Amino acid sequence: MQGEVPVDVNGVPHGQPVLDSLVALLDLERIEENIFRGVSPASSTIRVFGGQVAGQALVAAGRTVPEERRVHSLHAYFIRPGDPSIPIVYEVDRTRDGRSFTTRRVVALQRGKTIFSLSASFQLDEDGIDHAEPMPEVPDPESLPTFGERLGESLSKLGPPQPRPIDVRYVTEPPWVSRENGPREARNQVWMRADGALAVPDDHLLHVCIAAFASDMTLLDAPLARHGVYWGLDNVVGASLDHAMWFHRRFRADEWFLYDCASPSASGGRGLATGRFFSQDGQLVATVVQEGLLRVND
Repeated sequence: MQGEVPVDVNGVPHGQPVLDSLVALLDLERIEENIFRGVSPASSTIRVFGGQVAGQALVAAGRTVPEERRVHSLHAYFIRPGDPSIPIVYEVDRTRDGRSFTTRRVVALQRGKTIFSLSASFQLDEDGIDHAEPMPEVPDPESLPTFGERLGESLSKLGPPQPRPIDVRYVTEPPWVSRENGPREARNQVWMRADGALAVPDDHLLHVCIAAFASDMTLLDAPLARHGVYWGLDNVVGASLDHAMWFHRRFRADEWFLYDCASPSASGGRGLATGRFFSQDGQLVATVVQEGLLRVND
C-alpha cells in the first residue's frame, strides 16, 4: 500500500489505499495464454482467505472471455488450505464458447496440487421475464457504526487487525456481541461496499470479483449466531467448503449493497448459509450459497 493508510477507531486499516491493494491483488499476471499467477497480501494469516482465491480464479476465467459476455454464475470448491507465502497458479480450461453462453473451468494450484476449483458461466445480455424478491426493511448504512466501532473491546480477542478493503456495517447485532446472550435467529445482515472508488467504473468483471471476495466475509456468521458462538471467542474450527453465486443484475461494488444471510440447516459438522445481495435502491443483484466446515468443540 502506498502512502498513509487511514485506520478506523480500533486501528483497523481501511480506505482507498487498502481497496487499491485489493484491486492490485486481483490484477493477475498472465504467464501463458490460459495460465495466470496471483499472490496473497503480506498481511495474510496462516491460510489464504477464501474470498481472495475465488475472486482471483474468476478474474482468470474472465480474462479468457469476450468483454460483452458477463458472468452470471460460479460454482466452486475449496479443496486444500492455501499457503499465503507462495504464489497461486490458475489454469483455465476453455470448456465451451457457444452463441449465447461461455463456460470456463479454473483450477488453482500450489506445489503441484489443486487447492481450489471453479466453474463459471458467462452470457450475452438478453431481454426476458423479470421479477425479484423485495429487500428487507433495514436502517441506512450511513446511520450504522463502522466495523471498527462495532469491534470495541473484542478486537484483542479476535486477533490483530487486518486491512479491510470492504466497508462493513452490521444491521443485526454482530455475533461476537450477541453470543453474550446465547443463541439467536440464524440470520446476519450487513451493509457492504468497496471502501473507496474503483478507477474503472464500467469494469463489470472487477465489480463482480470484488463482490465474490466480500461474499465470503460474513456468510458463516449466520449459523454461528444460531448457536451463540463465534470465531476466536469460542472453540470453533471452520473453513469454507463450497461456494456458489448467481449474478442477476448489474451493480457497482463501490456502492452500498445489503448482504442478507441466513442458515437453513447445520449438521454433520457443516453449516449451510444463503445470502442475498441487494443494491441500496432495493434491487436483488446476486444470490450466494455456501456450506462451511463448522466444528464447535466443548
